[in-house]
Amino acid sequence: MNQTRVMREKKTAPVKSTGQPAVSFAKLRSAGLQALFAVYIYVLFKIILFKFSPIDFRFLWHQLQRSPDTILRQLWTGNFTPLETVYNTFDSVTVTKLVNLVGNVALFIPFGIFIALLSSNRQITWFGVMLRAFGVSAVLECAQGLFSIGTFDVDDLLLNTLGGVVGYCLLRLWQAGQKARQAQSRDSGQT
Repeated sequence: MNQTRVMREKKTAPVKSTGQPAVSFAKLRSAGLQALFAVYIYVLFKIILFKFSPIDFRFLWHQLQRSPDTILRQLWTGNFTPLETVYNTFDSVTVTKLVNLVGNVALFIPFGIFIALLSSNRQITWFGVMLRAFGVSAVLECAQGLFSIGTFDVDDLLLNTLGGVVGYCLLRLWQAGQKARQAQSRDSGQT
């Protein structure tokens, strides 16, 4: 009889939390963010390099086998003058030019958000986001010239980088607003 009571007490004794559910949720959240970031990068490459067309690796291989003169000619037709395309956009405004201008910024806003959320301890600065956005944009712009599927445009590089920084700033503003609301609700609950 005494042994039965001990067994019941063991079954009903409160179990101390080891913190594992919180850790597994954090890992799941991190894995989810990484998966979303991978999908975003895929879509980004598809939009910028393939202009919504199917990805055709045979075509890319064919483009790489072109003569170096063709690749150099493609690079020379690019825009290396900062803000030239931006000035031309406002010189004679068209819907296509505005979509290109706004689209280059908007495409990289998620990049800045993802980089800030995925950085270790979320301690990345706007400068770190700027460097990463610039690097990814430079790879994409150079790939357009290398594969002869677009032209290098330094303004795209600048606008993409700006988009990454805007995304970072929007996330930080949102986080600051969340903290302020939490502090305000705590303060109003204490009075």
